[in-house]
Amino acid sequence: MKVCIYGAGAIGGYVGVLMKLAGADVSLIARGAHLEAIKKNGLKLHIGGEEKSAKMTATSDPKELGHQDYVIIALKAHQAWEVADQMKPLLGPHTAVVTAQNGLPWWYFHGFEGQYADRRIESVDPGDRQWNAIGPERVIGCTVYPAAEIEAPGVIKHISGDKFGFGEPTRKVTERVQKIAALFEKAGLKAAILPEIRNDIWLKLWGNLCFNPISALTHATLDVVATDPGTRALARHMMEEAERIARRIGVHFRVDIEKRINGAARVGAHRTSMLQDVDKGRPIELDALLTSVQELGRLTEVPTPHIDAVLALAQQMGRVKGIYPTFPEDVSGENYD
Repeated sequence: MKVCIYGAGAIGGYVGVLMKLAGADVSLIARGAHLEAIKKNGLKLHIGGEEKSAKMTATSDPKELGHQDYVIIALKAHQAWEVADQMKPLLGPHTAVVTAQNGLPWWYFHGFEGQYADRRIESVDPGDRQWNAIGPERVIGCTVYPAAEIEAPGVIKHISGDKFGFGEPTRKVTERVQKIAALFEKAGLKAAILPEIRNDIWLKLWGNLCFNPISALTHATLDVVATDPGTRALARHMMEEAERIARRIGVHFRVDIEKRINGAARVGAHRTSMLQDVDKGRPIELDALLTSVQELGRLTEVPTPHIDAVLALAQQMGRVKGIYPTFPEDVSGENYD
């Protein structure tokens, strides 16, 4: 089984090392100093107090790798949009594409019936670039729960978690989703097959859409955002708006809002990914996490005043700092290495 991980950053590198050590034929798409370090020394993973290391093919040019059985996209949403056409050399007649990303995915309405069937989400896939270059029929949805970071070029540090969720947009339990889940399990990861993958996407998004931008705007850690009366109330209002949208398109939440916020508070003094990006001057992943929810609010005629206000502030902050990539003029492809 040939697997290409497109974006060998924190999560992609973490998965890549474990898969390679489990015997999979893994290749990596990376760039810059990270790529050079991988080529020279292999990819190292610090996990559980030990170092694991794996040598594998790594390149910045997908044309060098040829057709794959699976392509795992471990890029942020705006980065994946930018490189969609570059993925084509990896895509054979039966290649499956696993979208291991946060936020609402571009393929979300593929496999839907009724008025929203094959609806496009413009804020995450303007011009249908990914829809046309990749094709929604290739996609396996994926929710990502581990936390990791690039410690140095060629070195990944695992922080917590080992759970992934997988599901077909068509809700079918296919052979290809069973095989990729089995590969993750063989690599020592937890891989749940979720026919209703959209429920899991929304459950994770539920927290990301409020905690990420609020923390980026205030520079407060997750425990503070979730417990301070003012920011907790704001997060709750945003989640209530998102819940109304999600339920209108058929989503079921297995926990309530208070439980979801309390769970975030228990994580402790965690700096959200968006706050880390702000601190490091990297493009923020705002459209997949929040603009897309606003777009679906307009589609379903659900008012989103709290989401609108926080999104406007986060967009303005990002523009002032030069870290809010807008489609299609100035999307940055950096930081996937």
